[in-house]
Amino acid sequence: MNAERPNGRAFRIVNARVVTPEILLSDAAVEVEEGRIARVGTPGTGASRLPTVDARGMLLLPGFIDLHSDVIENAIQPRPGGRFPVDVALHELDKQLVACGVTTIYHCLCFLPAEENPPFRTAEMTQFLIGQIHELRGGFLARTRIHARYELTNAAALEVVEGLIRRRRIDLFSFMDHTPGQGQFRELAHFRDYYAKARNLTPEHIDRVIASRLEASARLDRSGLERLAAACRAEGVRMASHDDDSEEKVEAVSRLGVTLCEFPVNREAALAARRRGMRISLGSPNVLRGASLTGNLSGREALREGLGDILCSDYAPMSLLHAALRVYREGILDLPAAVRLISRNAAQAAGVAEETGSIEEGKAADLVLVDDRRRVPGVVATFVGGREVFRAAS
Repeated sequence: MNAERPNGRAFRIVNARVVTPEILLSDAAVEVEEGRIARVGTPGTGASRLPTVDARGMLLLPGFIDLHSDVIENAIQPRPGGRFPVDVALHELDKQLVACGVTTIYHCLCFLPAEENPPFRTAEMTQFLIGQIHELRGGFLARTRIHARYELTNAAALEVVEGLIRRRRIDLFSFMDHTPGQGQFRELAHFRDYYAKARNLTPEHIDRVIASRLEASARLDRSGLERLAAACRAEGVRMASHDDDSEEKVEAVSRLGVTLCEFPVNREAALAARRRGMRISLGSPNVLRGASLTGNLSGREALREGLGDILCSDYAPMSLLHAALRVYREGILDLPAAVRLISRNAAQAAGVAEETGSIEEGKAADLVLVDDRRRVPGVVATFVGGREVFRAAS
């Protein structure tokens, strides 16, 4: 990439293949003023005094918007017992995200029962992490937001979560149900295997977790869920549901005001979400690998059937770009539609599409320059609000 260093105020990118929401513009230019996209189209004929980035025929994409990423947990504690200071981990993760083209990140923070021994998913730890993110937010390169995930059976955390919503400490909210025997864990053997490996729990501890969850599910008070949903509606927080596995479950969350179906376990749930006008998010690792880790709905097959709108990184931010390009190269979607999976569609689902998510005049200049002519495509430069936050070595 040949370029002067953009000053973040006014510059232009020329000789780019610009992916707009609907079409691919060849040999196009994008001009940025005051951190926003001022013009999109063909380069002007006269000389310009603006600092200029020569894209040399590379792709220019809107910044990627990741609505669901658990990678924050691994950044803080990459190995059992090997925990880093939270501020250091968050800032280092932030650099990795923009290098992957992620310009808006929704960090997933979970509320699970304390007795299950989740290292970062108790109400106490999650509140602490939310506070840290808010405190450090001004120093991040990516737009950094919080996606709170509430386990339905964790009644003890209900008031805490409702308070966070009311105080506008949460930007996206999802209901999840990991009760054994349904959803992601239809088979008890899968539940046992996952908790033994992911949480390092003994068989006896896992038995106690299973019993506790089944008991809590049997006495679930739906009025508490309705309180949380009402708080989200009042504060303008969009709601999602996680790992739905039946039409009945999709119908139930739809009545709460949920508009996003995350990682539907099977085709039945995806079809039910589509019939109710809900957006459907799929895992980009699933799409890139070609299959779900747990044998659930294939992301590629869902997209082929029109049962997917958004790709989320889940646990692998680097997979967003490669999954979107794989969808395009396999002929599942055209390039603008594939790019919408990781940009505009996600922005619309989260309610931030007026600000970001597409290369259109007036939007924030959140941009990603990608060299797709290599065997493995790569991010060359990332801009957030017109500020260059990443540039690969030439």
